[in-house]
Amino acid sequence: MRKSLLKTPPSGLSSRLGPRAALVAVGAARRPATKRNGSAPYTGVPRVRVAVEDAGEEADQLAARVRLLEGFVGRAEIADSAQIALQWLGEVIGITQSICLVRLSGEASLFVVGAYGLAGSAAPSFSISLEDWNNPLVTALNDRKQIFFPEPHAAADRKRRPSTPFEDAAFHVVPLGVSGFSDEPFGLLLLGGSAPLPSELHWFTSIFGQKLDQILRQDALTEGDRKQGRERSLLYSIINAVSDPILLTDTEGRLLIANSRALTLFTATEEESEGRRSAVRMNNMLLSSALSSKAIEETGAARRELLLVNPIDGSDLVFELLSTVTEDPRQGSGVVSILRNVTDLRRASEEIEENYRKMRVAEVQARAESDRLNLIIDSVADPIVVTDAGGATSLMNEPAERLFTIPKGASSIEQRWVQSNDAHFSSFIAGMLVSADQRRVGEIGLVDAKTGEPMPVEAIAGKILSEHGELTAVVTILHDRREAIEKAKLYEQLKQASDELERKIQLATADIAQQNELLRRQAIELEQASALKSQFLANMSHEFRTPLNAMLGYTSMLLQGVGGPIEAPVKRQLGRIESNGRHLLTIINEILDISRIEAGRMPLQVSKFRIPELVGEVKAELEPIIVRSKLSVTLNVARDLPSLFTDRQKVKQILLNLLSNALKFTHHGAVTISAHADKRDRIVQLSVTDTGIGIAPSDQEKIFEDFRQLDNSPTRAYGGTGLGLSICRRLAQMLDGRISVQSQMGHGSTFTLTLPTKGRR
Repeated sequence: MRKSLLKTPPSGLSSRLGPRAALVAVGAARRPATKRNGSAPYTGVPRVRVAVEDAGEEADQLAARVRLLEGFVGRAEIADSAQIALQWLGEVIGITQSICLVRLSGEASLFVVGAYGLAGSAAPSFSISLEDWNNPLVTALNDRKQIFFPEPHAAADRKRRPSTPFEDAAFHVVPLGVSGFSDEPFGLLLLGGSAPLPSELHWFTSIFGQKLDQILRQDALTEGDRKQGRERSLLYSIINAVSDPILLTDTEGRLLIANSRALTLFTATEEESEGRRSAVRMNNMLLSSALSSKAIEETGAARRELLLVNPIDGSDLVFELLSTVTEDPRQGSGVVSILRNVTDLRRASEEIEENYRKMRVAEVQARAESDRLNLIIDSVADPIVVTDAGGATSLMNEPAERLFTIPKGASSIEQRWVQSNDAHFSSFIAGMLVSADQRRVGEIGLVDAKTGEPMPVEAIAGKILSEHGELTAVVTILHDRREAIEKAKLYEQLKQASDELERKIQLATADIAQQNELLRRQAIELEQASALKSQFLANMSHEFRTPLNAMLGYTSMLLQGVGGPIEAPVKRQLGRIESNGRHLLTIINEILDISRIEAGRMPLQVSKFRIPELVGEVKAELEPIIVRSKLSVTLNVARDLPSLFTDRQKVKQILLNLLSNALKFTHHGAVTISAHADKRDRIVQLSVTDTGIGIAPSDQEKIFEDFRQLDNSPTRAYGGTGLGLSICRRLAQMLDGRISVQSQMGHGSTFTLTLPTKGRR
């Protein structure tokens, strides 16, 4: 797993100025002032003031550059250097948001090594695969060109932009390693903002690129040294794992490299016994003599015997010596030698004897396998006959013997039946032998040797060839076809029955097609009736609402005392009239809304609004109902919610309906309105959670149907037309959103409205 390369930026940039930075600073300070706009210098007081101001700006610029160079001096970590550089960009040049990506050694991607001015955790985990050729950032790196990505104004612009932590903000792409000090570009700078890049950035990318290239090259050299050390250690482990002595000597016979087995034969310390040291000296003398240039020239790389002394017990050891001369341009000539103990020949002899023993065991197993094969053949129900290359029978199982062998005491007719079978089979085998086919299938007309009943059989014969391609045997299997013939007759009868059934199915299919056509016409008539119903409901709802609004208006005027003071009992009756009238108006409005939606006449008024304000309005409008219900209504709205671009009135209507339902079906507890945003999917979720009676899983889809009430009895405890949730779902679909519910009986419900941040226009 790749570790994050981002580290905490250093608290200060003060360090001692290096020689190179000092030279850069002095050179910049000694540059003569140039003429401006091609005019001659002016010695008056205004020109002197301008010159002083220009000198001050150059001094500040020089000091800023020196401060950056000081930050680079003595730093070997790529993350530290990148963080200092990006911080300098923000403080000096004014680039407030920036990301540095670098290709590390052995990686096929660009990883973030520094970020500045970006909040959150998106920048450290951001990476670019160099194998993604369609990514514009990879194209900018390969082409070594700067690219600017403005803010997207359309969906097509957003598709052409690469995915970055800047999201939809404008940013510049500057490749690193294009100034000639590196073989190829190795990184990218992503700079936020739409303003043109300042000229100071060219100097910064050159200096910063040199620093990153230096660190990357140093890391590559360190990795190479470690790899060479691992290979050397692996080589020593390999030669030490070999049981035979392996050694490398120079042309004078001096030992250069040896494995552990060779060291025991040719090296000894002063602390060891005199006998061991003598044996080692003798072994070195014998080896030097065997490795002399004359001996090598005479035998080349052939095997030679070498007699040595065992330094441990003084016994004689006979080795086979194989030597090869090797050339090295730095070390000169050398001799690589491998010693193999002759006792391996004895081991090989023992292995040969073991192989002979295994072969004898294999012969026994082959005979046992032959017996087992005979047993298997005898257990097969079909007759099996094996004939040799001349057509003579060499092997047959018991079922075949009943067909082709005359039993003792057989009558003359039974003998003729067997002879007839033998003649038919011999004719089949003769045809097989003269043909070039490796396999032959045919029918033979045999008879049952006991009953004389005709017995048609299917003969399957195959040739067995030797490794030289010579015919050794023919194996024939005879399968009784009487059962197959009987099955064929049954199949023919079944086919006739199937044809009759297919004819009946065709008749039934035609009848079904006629009924489907009738149903289709009825469906068209129902659709027309539904459209007429919707139009009728819309017209009647409109006609109902006009006089009802007049009645409510006059009732409100009477309650306000426009016609004079009224008594308290009359006022209570008028209040009940107004309450029931408003309830009837709500029902009519719901019927009118569902009719307008079905007729496609519900318009969309798209605007941009903030969610917290909308949620506050919904709660304020239902505040009287909340006070009467004595329930606690809390808001859980995230602070960083984006603004919605959709129909504000329809979103408000959905929330009002969900909140009123929660208050209606909750007797005690609390109601919570939540709002959260998913920036990745660009959606907003508005949820209303209650602690009410809950909804059974089987009824959670039914509640969104038109005129659907879970309790349809005349004495139900809750009123309503059953259109509220149906209208909410249809309004949500019009806004490219959806409504979902999660509920459990007795534990409350949660209705969630999911909307895109930018809906239909």
